[in-house]
Amino acid sequence: MRTINFIPVSSKKLYIQIYNQILSEIEVGVVKEGEKLPSERELCELFNVSRAPVRQALSALELNGVIYSRQGEGIFVKNSKVLTGNFQTSFFLKLISPEDIVEARMSIEPLIIEFAALRATDDDIKALQKTIKKMEEETKSGVYVPETDETLHKQIAEASHNDLFIKFMSAISNAMKQQEMWHFIRDRTVTRPDYRDINFKEHLSLIKAIEEHNAKKAVELMTSHMENLYERYWKA
Repeated sequence: MRTINFIPVSSKKLYIQIYNQILSEIEVGVVKEGEKLPSERELCELFNVSRAPVRQALSALELNGVIYSRQGEGIFVKNSKVLTGNFQTSFFLKLISPEDIVEARMSIEPLIIEFAALRATDDDIKALQKTIKKMEEETKSGVYVPETDETLHKQIAEASHNDLFIKFMSAISNAMKQQEMWHFIRDRTVTRPDYRDINFKEHLSLIKAIEEHNAKKAVELMTSHMENLYERYWKA
């Protein structure tokens, strides 16, 4: 393998630049089929970025069949004949990035739950209790069901009784459903057994704060939950 000369990147959509640079190096044969790419840590240093955009770029490359990973061994080139401008690549890169999704959630959901804690009706709380009970049963049976998680956050938004907050959460949910990289990274991290139990406990605490109409505590818990989500996605 020849020396790889990546150029440090500096713009909002970092993962797109990283994706294109790695793909270009593969296409011209700097890294050949079957050869190993630098590790995530090395790529972070080469591009002078955090782990988040590197993981996004690698996820997109893997989803497009360009690379594959071996647990404990590293990342390897699978196919060097992928065209940079193909439809699938363009589709991936035009979608809202997983990092943007998490960033939006970190900003808006603490605000939403503040109003939910203040305004939740008895019916709202009953609906939340029903869903958290379902999540508890799923967790005990050893599974993570994304739809249950989504329903819980949707119900929190509905408990705010603010139509715009409800629409914001709907838009975020749609972005998550459309972005395959979100599913790809989620299934490698958030659904792990050790995180599954923690995820349930964090959601249970959120619902209890709403039940108590404790807005301050609810905001603190949701802020922590969103920060933990970010950590699980990009540092797990």
